[in-house]
Amino acid sequence: MTQEHAKTITLLGSTGSIGTQSLDVARMHGYRIFGLAANRRVDVLAAQIVEFHPAYVAVVDPDAFDRLDTMLAGQPDAPKLLKGAEGLRTLAAMEGPDVVLNAVVGIAGLPASLAAIESGHDLALANKESLVTGGHLVTDAVRRKGVHLLPVDSEHSAIFQCLQDAASAKRLEKILLTASGGPFYGMTTDQLRGKTRVDALKHPNWNMGAKITIDSATLMNKGLELIEAVWLFGLPPEKIQIVVQRESVIHSAVQFADHSVIAQLGVPDMRIPIQYALTWPDRLPSPAPELDFAHLTKLTFGTSDEETFRCLAACKKAIRKGGLGPCAANGANEEAVRLFLQDKIGFLDIGRLVEGVVDSDSFGGGYTLSDVYECDKMARAYVQSHL
Repeated sequence: MTQEHAKTITLLGSTGSIGTQSLDVARMHGYRIFGLAANRRVDVLAAQIVEFHPAYVAVVDPDAFDRLDTMLAGQPDAPKLLKGAEGLRTLAAMEGPDVVLNAVVGIAGLPASLAAIESGHDLALANKESLVTGGHLVTDAVRRKGVHLLPVDSEHSAIFQCLQDAASAKRLEKILLTASGGPFYGMTTDQLRGKTRVDALKHPNWNMGAKITIDSATLMNKGLELIEAVWLFGLPPEKIQIVVQRESVIHSAVQFADHSVIAQLGVPDMRIPIQYALTWPDRLPSPAPELDFAHLTKLTFGTSDEETFRCLAACKKAIRKGGLGPCAANGANEEAVRLFLQDKIGFLDIGRLVEGVVDSDSFGGGYTLSDVYECDKMARAYVQSHL
């Protein structure tokens, strides 16, 4: 793609793992960065500003905003700074980009996703919590505004890629959602009891941020992805099978009415699905290495153990309950993971607390954005009161 035909992007969550890899793609293809947003890593953000010259930058954390403002003082070409959660939403809604890529972590990404969609932007979505906590709000807005919702998660990108044949997509029968199994695959409850933050942060295949790495260890990440797949692809949860694929080479697969299965393969490098969300429906050379079949000696498969990994069981319960059930599960998990990373609770407590909040109410029925916030607040309070 030549410079004059390069896309213009607003990148939310630019200093995290997905954000920095998104900028690898932007760098390779000469994409223009209209806006950047981050929470508090202003040193990383300042370097990104120097390289990509965004017109606008949002910083959510007030102290981090003040530090960046001081760092940029007196620079004639400094971007316009936007502050706080409202600044993040304002940036997501601004005219200028061809696509908004939302890589914010957690429920904090939902208002920005809705703002981007309501403003008529195509949304490349790496913030799975947008669909988990507000699935019907997001999908209703996408239909109403006629924009594209482009998945960035490697698994959902794989499914999306396998469904590009519209005729075959109408005959979709099952989704095979793959999982690495995380660092504790195959372990028993007793073996998990003493696992620490350091243990859980050692992912076998992927280089990710702390929160998502813990979610991978508990299999919460896979539960969230199952919920996300329900919203993205319109299948009920019983038609989504989780398959452990330890090498993280098969990123997911789909099964059609004739029982043919089509899978998407590639090295475990997030720049491949990030780039496809930005270039769809085109494919361009990638900064990621190619998959070398000469050295691919095996592909192994297994089943997920939701009896041991209760976060996955809780997410299945939540999506079957519908309504705000997934939002409650997500809120409890975010709070429990925060406490686990501070060494305040044990590894198994995460699943206990997430499943407990899902079991605490029926959660069915419609909801508004304010209901989402209230449910999230309730779920976090539940965790604090059940330590």
